[in-house]
Amino acid sequence: MNHPLRVLYHMAKADFLERVRRYSFLLILAGALYMAYAVIAEKVSVVVGDGYRGVYNSAWIGMLMAICCSTFLSLCGFYVVKNAVERDSTTRVGRILAATPMPKVLYTVAKTVSNFAVLASMVLVLMAAALAMQWLRPDARPISLWQLWSPFLLIDLPVMFVAGSVALLFETLPVLRGGVGNVIYFFLWTFALAGGATTGMDDATGIHVFTTSTQQALTRLDPGGKTKNFSLTIGPDHAWRTFLWHGVDWTPHLLAARLLWVAAGLGLAVLASVFFHRFDPAREKIREKKPKENRNAVVDDPAPVIEHRQPTPAHATLTPLGARGQSRFARLVLSELSLMVKGLRWWWYVVAAGLLIAEFASPTAQAREGVLLAAWLWPALVWSQMGCRESRNATQSLIFSAERVVYRQLAALWMAGVLVALMTGAGTAFRLLTSLDWPQLAAWCAGALFIPSLALALGVWSGSSKLFEAIYTVWWYVGPLHQLPSLDFVGGSRASSSPGLYLTLAAGLLLASCLGRRRQVAYA
Repeated sequence: MNHPLRVLYHMAKADFLERVRRYSFLLILAGALYMAYAVIAEKVSVVVGDGYRGVYNSAWIGMLMAICCSTFLSLCGFYVVKNAVERDSTTRVGRILAATPMPKVLYTVAKTVSNFAVLASMVLVLMAAALAMQWLRPDARPISLWQLWSPFLLIDLPVMFVAGSVALLFETLPVLRGGVGNVIYFFLWTFALAGGATTGMDDATGIHVFTTSTQQALTRLDPGGKTKNFSLTIGPDHAWRTFLWHGVDWTPHLLAARLLWVAAGLGLAVLASVFFHRFDPAREKIREKKPKENRNAVVDDPAPVIEHRQPTPAHATLTPLGARGQSRFARLVLSELSLMVKGLRWWWYVVAAGLLIAEFASPTAQAREGVLLAAWLWPALVWSQMGCRESRNATQSLIFSAERVVYRQLAALWMAGVLVALMTGAGTAFRLLTSLDWPQLAAWCAGALFIPSLALALGVWSGSSKLFEAIYTVWWYVGPLHQLPSLDFVGGSRASSSPGLYLTLAAGLLLASCLGRRRQVAYA
């Protein structure tokens, strides 16, 4: 019999090798490397106290890159690794594993280790990038490997283990394993960051550790100054004073606190085994139905004769084809719309109707903009299935055999997504139209066209709904919610980007969707 550790190792290794070959892994890694470049180019900075920043040495560069790594990868990496159980279920590999004597705990721990290995490999690449970036900046030398790499080892790796275990736990919970869990994790991640910055408690991302250490160093330099500020900013470095910081003093207390996060991640992996269904067909809703009349039958003959009844021939009538030039595009759009909203519960429509009424009744423009943000976040899971429904339901051969599938069906799907945006944001559009606020109305129209275009392009190229759910939620939070002008596709502030930018992006995304669909049809 194989040793459990040997089984765990081979399961984690096979899972790791399969994931690092995906495009999503390379995409997230490219984003992390760009953030590393932004740190060394001073496009990402940390301001401490009243306008202070640290001198660019190994300690300061290591801290900046470790913070970017722990925040960025703990969010985006979650969506990369949150498919371990789902993949085993869809490929039916789980049925084979369920037939083995492997305990559920061993399976969940192995998947957690696999998740951690994928995320840790990204951390290791960033460690090498940090060394290269500091070497390319002569004023940041000499290089101290301990000061540069200790934040990665003691801050980022425990964060990655926690993110991997949370991803596995979400997969074992019925409500959180789908798109709802993807959205909930983003807000959970946001609250965790805010908690670490405001409560003064040690958080998984290590922001409190860095805050305490840098503020203590600044207090020794400027005892009477303001030292309680610690903010991570994206953009030009506006700090006009510098101070020397030699890194975190890693005391046994801090090391024990970091190990506690590793223990917490292991506990989540064990907890996931409680909810893990072990690929039971009854719990996967693949239960085969048995005829009712045979349930209580008594078998007298151990080898009964099986009678094969001949099927009664039925007369089939096919719908006649209309004239070749006859347009049925509107019917196709309504069919795509019905597929998008199929399965939604009654309370989803109640919330959407309440938000729509609030758009009409909002007394001020600020309140109306806030309601519109909620109204255009609520259908995120409806938009996320655009472009990837065929891949998820394995209906490519059926859909792609239709006439003019690249342009006609794709245009109908896009139009259905636009209708969802128009219907959920109609109250705001009506108020802007009656008040003759043409610039804001143009921004609203650009947003209504941009969101479905983004969902369609990401769905076609990724074949999954998770990429849109992750990118759109983060974009919605950073851009419209915080009114960052360059990312505000709703146009909530006068300083937001012009509607022409997002109309151009929508057109480019539609072109990318057509190219991706042509590629799918060619290889189908």
